[in-house]
Amino acid sequence: MSGVDRPGTLHGGAEAFRALHVPGRPLLLPNPWDVGSARILVSLGFRALATTSSGHAATFGRMDGDVTRDEALAHAAQLVEAVDVPVSADLESGFGEDPAAVYDTVTAAVSIGLAGCSIEDYSGDTGRYEIAAAADRVAAAVAAAEGIVLTARAENFFREREPDLGDTIARLQAYQDAGADVLYAPGLADLGDVRRVVAAVDRPVNVLAWPGLGSIAELAEAGVARVSVGGAFAYAAMEALVRAGRELLDDGSLGFLDRIADGRRQARTAFAPRR
Repeated sequence: MSGVDRPGTLHGGAEAFRALHVPGRPLLLPNPWDVGSARILVSLGFRALATTSSGHAATFGRMDGDVTRDEALAHAAQLVEAVDVPVSADLESGFGEDPAAVYDTVTAAVSIGLAGCSIEDYSGDTGRYEIAAAADRVAAAVAAAEGIVLTARAENFFREREPDLGDTIARLQAYQDAGADVLYAPGLADLGDVRRVVAAVDRPVNVLAWPGLGSIAELAEAGVARVSVGGAFAYAAMEALVRAGRELLDDGSLGFLDRIADGRRQARTAFAPRR
């Protein structure tokens, strides 16, 4: 498919997204869960967005991993159309076991105008893929990507809570060799581990915002090129809803009304008709 006609060229495009990945000057990449949150984040000044599988699943009342390929792609297409900044999509494991399925998923992602997408080495059905199989799946994604920014994820710290840094680095190096543009090991919780990952690869590294990981300035000093938040913003919004609901239901209080001014004001800015 020609890059000239892709809708993504109207939304900053893959090259603009790629240029934002500068080691030592990390792109702050928030993860909206619907059109409204996407527009609010852009109105705050964020320069690119990425979908969140857990946040999106929550809009259906489901847990992470329970969204279909068609639902994930339709959601990503909505965000591409809703904002004027590059959008990357969390495509989980590619919605299929074999490389051909991953290829088809990324091909569909390209067609909706995304600037990037990510593929992880974990499936809820099979667990983590063996490293060779995972690298083959990344290679298939790269072949389909047609220039959009392909992020490859090593999931052992995050999904299976197995803090084997050597395995993580070996996987990221294999995904680099398979052609991934950005490397990502969500769940790293130690700044020293982040430094070791950055030093072990020659691609931009994304880290997930994580308790105790340090400040953005410290991550920049470690050479990180991108920081994302995953489902954290979605859960922060849910926390505000839980707090307000408990005030009304349990306390009979309307204190939550004192905390809505900033949200209402930003929504008016974000939801104004686009010219």
